[in-house]
Amino acid sequence: MLSRRKFFSGAAAILGGSALVNRLARGAEVVANQSPTPSPVGSSANYSPVVTPNGSTLPWTMNGGVKEFRLIAEPVKREFAPGMVVNCWGYNGQTPGPTIEAIEGDRVRIFVTNKLPEPTTVHWHGVILPNGMDGVGGVTQKHIQPGETFVYEFTLKQHGVQMYHPHSDEMIQMAMGMQGFFVIHPKGGYPEPVHRHFLVFLQEWAIEPGSYTPNPNIMTDFNLFTFNSRVWPGTAPLVAKLNDRVRVSFANLSMDSHPIHFHGHRWWVVETDGGQIPKSAWWPETTMNVPPGTTRTVEFVADNPGDWPFHCHKNHHAMNAMGHEIPNVLGVDQKGVSGQIGKLVPGYMAMGTTGGGGMGEMSKMMPGPKNTLPMMTGTGQFGPIDMGGMFTILKIRDGITNYDDPGPYQNPEGTVAGPAA
Repeated sequence: MLSRRKFFSGAAAILGGSALVNRLARGAEVVANQSPTPSPVGSSANYSPVVTPNGSTLPWTMNGGVKEFRLIAEPVKREFAPGMVVNCWGYNGQTPGPTIEAIEGDRVRIFVTNKLPEPTTVHWHGVILPNGMDGVGGVTQKHIQPGETFVYEFTLKQHGVQMYHPHSDEMIQMAMGMQGFFVIHPKGGYPEPVHRHFLVFLQEWAIEPGSYTPNPNIMTDFNLFTFNSRVWPGTAPLVAKLNDRVRVSFANLSMDSHPIHFHGHRWWVVETDGGQIPKSAWWPETTMNVPPGTTRTVEFVADNPGDWPFHCHKNHHAMNAMGHEIPNVLGVDQKGVSGQIGKLVPGYMAMGTTGGGGMGEMSKMMPGPKNTLPMMTGTGQFGPIDMGGMFTILKIRDGITNYDDPGPYQNPEGTVAGPAA
């Protein structure tokens, strides 16, 4: 079986066209300019509807004082970035599934239809509810068989950012992308008014180069890391107006923790999946580690304009299709070897002699199997960005009137680092 490491240590030798990179760059522009759809939550509390970048919010209807939602568990095709489409499982045609958004005190009724080839359930992770509504197959309910529709109904007794996911063959189903946010706003509003509330689901995948379907049996050697099942440069930017108060909620059902870091600001840790932290106990961070099986919520004031990186700080998690079988040739002089191999393999590129700079350029230029992304890609106003995976850009602007992608930040004269005189 071709591993991603073996592919890159072998195929990296061949230089190729950059058509895929160009498609990725164009696709990033298209995705970034899509304005998220506001959610139909209501207006009885002091909050802003959430924004799920590259995702959506689940509509509901009112029936006799109960908010009714409908979820369909089904196979889906998810575009991780232009040039790569993955066979996943999810809800309502997407992964993560659409965000469920409601208010503390609401009574909700959620219909779940199973269009998977196997039984499933839905567990409302972190939600306080009657035992028979907890969604654990064989323990609190029967499994939902293919073609069946089950109904869950309960009153929301708490507030906070929670999740939903299966508790039926969960190793396969969650690894294939079956997960979503369940946001319950406090009926009395938040301690501080919030202008933007972003939701980011963290996930990791094992997808062999040239293939289309994740391998759910992998336990450690993942090669793609996503924000809302997208990788850079397919991740939408987070756009805020200068001095907006911003909340960001992270959820993680993957096998690893993810230390999410952002630039140019600090945030306050304000909430866990257990609920709000009293304001007197908030603490400042620039990196929030999100362990498996948890949600974490942070707040900050967007008071520093610019284009600020926003990413996982595990180095390989901000790359695409990375692996561990590439030979270590740092510090090795390959000039003679490169020349000899170049006679046999036109366009050969030596890899990693001096570090990552060559790796970034090589990953953009070399050809790869169909449906495989470069390790690092994307271009900014100052040149190659050389990132991938769990990476996007927080765009803060003064004077904007909407939250569409405002394009690159125009730095004031004299404020950009450059060559020394």
